[in-house]
Amino acid sequence: MMKLFKRLPFIATAAAGFLLFSGIASAHVTVKPAVSQPDAWETYTIKIPSEKEIPTTKVTLKVPEGVELMNYQPVPDWKVATEKDGSGKISSITWEATGAGIQAGEFQQFNFVAHNPGKETEVAWDAFQYYKDGSIVEWSGDEGSESPHSITKITTAAGQASEPADHGHNAAAGGQQEQTQGNAGSAENAATAPAASDNSSSSGVQTATLVVSIAALVLSIIALVAALAKKKR
Repeated sequence: MMKLFKRLPFIATAAAGFLLFSGIASAHVTVKPAVSQPDAWETYTIKIPSEKEIPTTKVTLKVPEGVELMNYQPVPDWKVATEKDGSGKISSITWEATGAGIQAGEFQQFNFVAHNPGKETEVAWDAFQYYKDGSIVEWSGDEGSESPHSITKITTAAGQASEPADHGHNAAAGGQQEQTQGNAGSAENAATAPAASDNSSSSGVQTATLVVSIAALVLSIIALVAALAKKKR
């Protein structure tokens, strides 16, 4: 029994370290929802955590083939620029900080409305995260890699489209104009639901990690008390 008590500090420390590392390793740039319907006008949210001890100052998102980005939600202290291909469609969107950027331990999220492909497929969101020191993390790898891109599965199993068809036609008309913060405001209300859902999920993971870490600390204290009691005998 005493041997078990002696090993408890090591076991508890290792468990806490593993949980902490897992939390950091899972902090990837993601685009949600992960599932949507063909031909839907979807409100997407890109979430960017800062994984280094220096701020993230810019993020570029490549628009997947078959997806049409129509408008975006303005965010204070961030300016937005888009690039278009030969057909006039937006091929990439860049958010660049005008303030302090995303500090260590923080995350930022941006919302935009896009028109999905008309058939079932998977679309990959390649993102490029720029840090203040000039380093770049390319979130463009396959699933299971160190820096995977986010995937959205386009399938009829997703249920009804998140936006009605007539809204899509209106958005298409606005998409022919230059992308500005003015016309982007139409996405603001629709963007609330996915953002809130993502925040709830993150809070749950943080709470679970905190609870297990506290448990590990308690086990370490018990083991220490047992060791001191043995020495006094």
